[in-house]
Amino acid sequence: MKKEENKKDFTTKRLKTLRKKDLSVQGLLDGLLKGDKSALGQAITLIESTKVSHLKKSEELITRCLRYAGNSVRIGITGVPGVGKSTFIESFGSHLTKLGKKVAVLAVDPSSSFTKGSILGDKTRMESLAKNASAFIRPSPASDSLGGVTRKTRETIILCEAAGYETILIETVGVGQSETVVHSMVDFFLLLKLAGAGDELQGIKRGIMEMADAIVINKADGNNLKNVKLAQTEFSRALHLYPPKPNGWAPQVLSCSALENKGIEAIWNMILEFVKTTQQNSYFEKNRSEQNKNWFLQTVEQLLKQQFYQDSDTKQLLKKLLPEVELNKISPFAAANKLINARK
Repeated sequence: MKKEENKKDFTTKRLKTLRKKDLSVQGLLDGLLKGDKSALGQAITLIESTKVSHLKKSEELITRCLRYAGNSVRIGITGVPGVGKSTFIESFGSHLTKLGKKVAVLAVDPSSSFTKGSILGDKTRMESLAKNASAFIRPSPASDSLGGVTRKTRETIILCEAAGYETILIETVGVGQSETVVHSMVDFFLLLKLAGAGDELQGIKRGIMEMADAIVINKADGNNLKNVKLAQTEFSRALHLYPPKPNGWAPQVLSCSALENKGIEAIWNMILEFVKTTQQNSYFEKNRSEQNKNWFLQTVEQLLKQQFYQDSDTKQLLKKLLPEVELNKISPFAAANKLINARK
């Protein structure tokens, strides 16, 4: 119940802020181009809003931001809960800001399927980075979106790039069968792992390793160093089981201690090497173009689904069919066909 209340309070505060200042599209754009964090926060709130009155405004804003977007390195970071994603991102992000980079962190928090609530505590977990003038952290609830990201993550990336953020870090809710959508919106896909956690085989089975451009074994410190070296060897062998990646990049296995800030520089250098390689063989831009196409097709699917369920005739027939399905008077498949054919 508390989670649900927290989410409602969080959303209410965002909408109140949006209504309070209610900047025009041009006003928001001007603020973004100046790197104004407040304007960026308001712009993200606008595109996340489900209010019909905000849709046209958000579409116009995204369209006008496109010419200023694309000049960043988009990095997806995923791993099982407890692997230390937030600690790693704080250490990694802090390293980048020291190099003079502007870093945006889009942290997606899991939402309860029962209460729909979300804790949204990433700013608390990344306290040091949150206070950094060169960093921007935006926690958002996953809600009912699959893939470890929110439905508006792609649009948020565009806004952050327009605001001058050169490195976009996307932290997913965790690893699972459907946590791979982030791969379709980033340039580099980083998989965080733990040594000796017994998930080596599970990681291979899930297929996430096949998509990973690098595997980083976190918590390489203290008495865990021996386990880390063994894990590096195991994961390196596992990567050889997969065919060569179409981007011409050979995935690497590195280790780090986010807590002690060890191995962070090597990870960034590896990512720079990846960007250089994929830009030289033209895969970088080709991948971005393919992602835009997928973004378009997925948006079409979302809009069709939304329009379908908002139709008044569909709502009435759905209300009639649901009890019949519950009482086994009609099969779910037959009921679905009846619903769709009625719309035709």
